[in-house]
Amino acid sequence: MEPNPPLRSDDGITVGLFWVSADGVYVGAPATAPAPRVVLETSGPRVTGPHGREWAWSDLAGLEVTEVPVRSTVQRWTTHAVSFVAAALDAWVPSSPTEMTVSITAPDGTILTPAYSSAAVAYSGREVDLSRRLISRFVQGTATPTVMTEWWVRTRPAGILRSREREALLELWLASA
Repeated sequence: MEPNPPLRSDDGITVGLFWVSADGVYVGAPATAPAPRVVLETSGPRVTGPHGREWAWSDLAGLEVTEVPVRSTVQRWTTHAVSFVAAALDAWVPSSPTEMTVSITAPDGTILTPAYSSAAVAYSGREVDLSRRLISRFVQGTATPTVMTEWWVRTRPAGILRSREREALLELWLASA
């Protein structure tokens, strides 16, 4: 996949494994075309790009995100501190986002597609667990990504949410399912 342009919080925001904006919910950061994207819609997931496909949630046996960058709180803070010092010394070079894999299990087989992590450093383990539970609810038909886009339209959050804020939002969305 080609690298993504820098994302701005007025375009959308990272909450768990998702990039939430008014125009949709993406698994990871929305990639630049023609790279594939995984868009979670009310009706089901859609993969864009050269081999685009879409499914109804009710047709899926599963949707899983693997190779997710997860770090402990200490590791995340250490990485942030090192990045800050490197930037202050003008030695910082932005790295490419971590590539994750989205596995969609449908009646005609399992489709694997890449997705970029939208986390600045890595996700907390709790954030990943809550995100996966929410995805499971989508597949089970007990929730839809609409709750996420509606939240974005209502709140238009400014800036980047902290880990605990993202976890609280995921918990709220799980509770409303």
